[in-house]
Amino acid sequence: MGTGNCSSVTEFILLGFAEAPELRVALFSVFLLIYGVTVLGNLGMMAVIQVSCHLHTPMYFFLSHLSFVDFCYSTVIVPNVLSSILNKGKAISFLGCMVQFYFFCAYAITEVFLLAVMAYDRFVAVCNPLLYTVTMSRNLCVELVSCCYLCGMVCSLIHLCLALEIPSYTSNVIDHFFCDLPPLLSLACSDVTMNELMVFIVATFNEITTIVIILTSYLLILITILRMHSAKGRRKTFSTCASHLTAILVFHGTILFTYCRPSSGNSVDTDKVATVFYTVVIPMLNPLIYSLRNKDVKEALKKVLGSRLPFEKLFS
Repeated sequence: MGTGNCSSVTEFILLGFAEAPELRVALFSVFLLIYGVTVLGNLGMMAVIQVSCHLHTPMYFFLSHLSFVDFCYSTVIVPNVLSSILNKGKAISFLGCMVQFYFFCAYAITEVFLLAVMAYDRFVAVCNPLLYTVTMSRNLCVELVSCCYLCGMVCSLIHLCLALEIPSYTSNVIDHFFCDLPPLLSLACSDVTMNELMVFIVATFNEITTIVIILTSYLLILITILRMHSAKGRRKTFSTCASHLTAILVFHGTILFTYCRPSSGNSVDTDKVATVFYTVVIPMLNPLIYSLRNKDVKEALKKVLGSRLPFEKLFS
């Protein structure tokens, strides 16, 4: 279908990284390695939390769901990327493209809210330790996680319904490695101002809401830490907060960079790099940042495996 000829489409062609054919083997190897670590790390973390009774606390309940979400939205994207690299571009049906976008968007937004909920959980644990188990009851934890998933599904449904209203496209070739909304809208023949406005409004609202919760929680945590008399306690809490904030900064930074700026200033290559971070790299890093640097998790891993971990020093 030629550029400038508006018509309906039955499938899209995802170019992926076709502009760098000389790097095909290297890219495939890197993405495969990252995905393998992502699957092993997140599913392994979920299993360890499930079988270790002393990890059945609100903090690890949220971590298990974070691992599940990371595994899911990485799985929605990366296998298709690997196939696209091998085939120098991948055809995906219109329905398949919409389904991929919906689930990716749902899991990504769910993670945005999960990170905020986890920050609130840390606030209660640090600032109100005596009331922690009462405040963060099992019912409240389930309700908070359910709200995260609900927000992800509803926001994604809004974008999906608007995308399905687009009648025709100038081309069926998407210069991206998965069916993300901005590159899809750039091919639309009809006016997509409402779609772009909703992307900006929903992304900005979600970001502002969750960042306010995160910053408020960590500001109160910081105040509490500075009042601690134990230097060891302050260092331990500071270390935990630094790990959380690092992951939050990378994830939210790429989301803001990709979705909360005018589309006219977007560079396709720049967007691809930014998107790789939160779709491929961050799901791999989260088990390391949030869990494997945690003493309780390492102890649980040793008990589950029945021997001393040879790589324990890597996470000391």
